[in-house]
Amino acid sequence: MPSSPASDELTDLQERNEHLEDRYKRTLADLDNYRKRSAREVDQRVAESRESLVRDWLTAVDSVERALNMASADDSLLEGLRGVLEQMEAVLERQGVSRLGAADEPFDPERHEAVGVVEVAGVPEHTVVDVPRSGFALGDRVLRPAQVIVSRRGQSDEG
Repeated sequence: MPSSPASDELTDLQERNEHLEDRYKRTLADLDNYRKRSAREVDQRVAESRESLVRDWLTAVDSVERALNMASADDSLLEGLRGVLEQMEAVLERQGVSRLGAADEPFDPERHEAVGVVEVAGVPEHTVVDVPRSGFALGDRVLRPAQVIVSRRGQSDEG
């Protein structure tokens, strides 16, 4: 039995409707993917910007620490510099930044940069004995490794 023009038109309209529904669903999925991708890119740019600002801030922290180390004990600015450094460190802490490098901790090449090696009696090998410049981490990400001096096994320790 031949199909009627109305039935052909209905079939055409149903196919067109299915096609448009498919395009609509694909467009919605594309839009959702675009929104997610854009949000990730914004988050990444914010994190990069924050990290850049923190790195710049670390330079200022280093300068204040150097000034403190160079000041004499009777210097009237000493207390003021200590207060400024405490404020700077509080800002870093609020941003999730932590200091890396402390004497007596094991050397970790992911968090430390060895700038010297010394023999120290009674100290296990590969132990941090001094920290000339602190390192910093933002969460789990190392922004700058700590420059450290590390112990090594002495001649008398070998056996």
